[in-house]
Amino acid sequence: MLETTLLAAVALVFILEGLLPFVFPKFWRKMMSEAVKLSERELRLMGLFSIIVGLLILFFFSD
Repeated sequence: MLETTLLAAVALVFILEGLLPFVFPKFWRKMMSEAVKLSERELRLMGLFSIIVGLLILFFFSD
């Protein structure tokens, strides 16, 4: 059960990561070029924010 759930979660990450460059390639390229300009601290804060949002979603929508 855990392996199946983990595999499904990884699959969803790949789908979501691929959706933006597939649908909006110009916007994605511009967004990535802007991300390269960010400092390490800003990138870490964005990562932390993403982790917190993901954990909150899991907490509120888990059984």
